[in-house]
Amino acid sequence: MLTDNLVVLFERDLQKLKNEISAYTKEEKIWLVIAGISNSGGNLCLHLLGNLQHYIGGVLGSSGYSRNRPEEFSQKNIPVSEMIRITDHTILVVTQTIQLLSAETLAKDYPEKVFDHAMNTEYFLLHLLAHLNYHLGQINYHRRIVSG
Repeated sequence: MLTDNLVVLFERDLQKLKNEISAYTKEEKIWLVIAGISNSGGNLCLHLLGNLQHYIGGVLGSSGYSRNRPEEFSQKNIPVSEMIRITDHTILVVTQTIQLLSAETLAKDYPEKVFDHAMNTEYFLLHLLAHLNYHLGQINYHRRIVSG
């Protein structure tokens, strides 16, 4: 079933996020914003975690998560250890929520309007996985630039 594959892929890619965040040569470099790049690796990490906690945990899993999207991009100097802890929590929320989704739920419209068109939950989960990987690549690129 699709949910089994999504669980494996989200867990794999969130583990990659932990590896990227941990691989910065100096912790303060994770917050650098350099010419030509809009966001730091740290803020992209916070954005991904908030995004998944909201759209999967909050909306589909009724976790009670309250998202503050602007803060995802404005917070600074959060220790890497704290971001790793939040990532581990996000892995649990995402995988446990997806495991509980039925084929019927996947086929239904996603319960929150996100784009200008309706989409089913299956489509939106695939979008969220692609979004995770898009920003994961940006974090990798950012880390390599600021780390030399």
